[in-house]
Amino acid sequence: MSIGLLFPGQGAQSVGMGAELCERSSIARDLFASAAEILGYDLLDVCKSGPAEKLNRTEFGQPALFVHSYAALKQLESERPNLWDDVMCVAGLSLGEYTAVAAAGGLSFEDGVKLVQIRGRAMQEAADMAPSGMASVIGLSAEQLRELCERASEGDEFVKVANLLCPGNIALSGHVSAIDRVEPLCMEAGAMKVIRLQVAGAFHTSIMSPAVPTLQDAVDSMNFGTTQVPVYSNVDALPHESPEQICKLLAEQVVAPVLWEESLRNMIQSGVEEFIELGAGRVLAGTLKRIKRKLPCQSIGT
Repeated sequence: MSIGLLFPGQGAQSVGMGAELCERSSIARDLFASAAEILGYDLLDVCKSGPAEKLNRTEFGQPALFVHSYAALKQLESERPNLWDDVMCVAGLSLGEYTAVAAAGGLSFEDGVKLVQIRGRAMQEAADMAPSGMASVIGLSAEQLRELCERASEGDEFVKVANLLCPGNIALSGHVSAIDRVEPLCMEAGAMKVIRLQVAGAFHTSIMSPAVPTLQDAVDSMNFGTTQVPVYSNVDALPHESPEQICKLLAEQVVAPVLWEESLRNMIQSGVEEFIELGAGRVLAGTLKRIKRKLPCQSIGT
């Protein structure tokens, strides 16, 4: 059966993540120890003990999600030595795309940890420049939300559609003031709920533009290679294997909307018959159920 691997992004983190995995897996413990040497702090302790305010900061949350997902994958590989005979493609939501590239052999674990640390810090610095954030809206279409975002945006303060996750679940991103204005508009338009996300800023909008040069320099300094299976990009929802394409898209991704639903649909159309979500939470399995309910998706991480 053809498998697609999925890796979660920021917002999936929670205090306690990785604890159970590291208790039973020496592979995971070794990877967290290697990451701690690179990062300069005990990442596993941050994952296990938090506090949540620290883990939710981009500079800590992004390395945590990357290492946790990668460790879950390596433990799965040890249990299923022929896993990659069946893996057809990979994808990750936002930060998870970096994990997907590393999982597919396009980037070493060590370089991946360094890169997401730089990405997290650069995005945190960009977020600190203006009060901004994200909110998930349940029950409205992208067309409705784009109209409501235009109404809620005033002057330099804006809110935009940022993550097209699945039918009826779309994340908005922008200045907090504009999100405050759009929330009641969404409820008046018939939204089931509006959920503020546990992220530091307005990811996937121009508010993250200050992070792009730093991230591009970091990406360019890393040794990327051709991936062993295609990686579906958040930016264009298409499969890529060449390092040139992947590097360009990874830097662009922080200011571009995430085309997650389209990516999943394209993976299914390419022949994927089963998905495995690796890492914290079950967010990605939930998005898949809204796209093709009967397609199996196993969530591995804890």
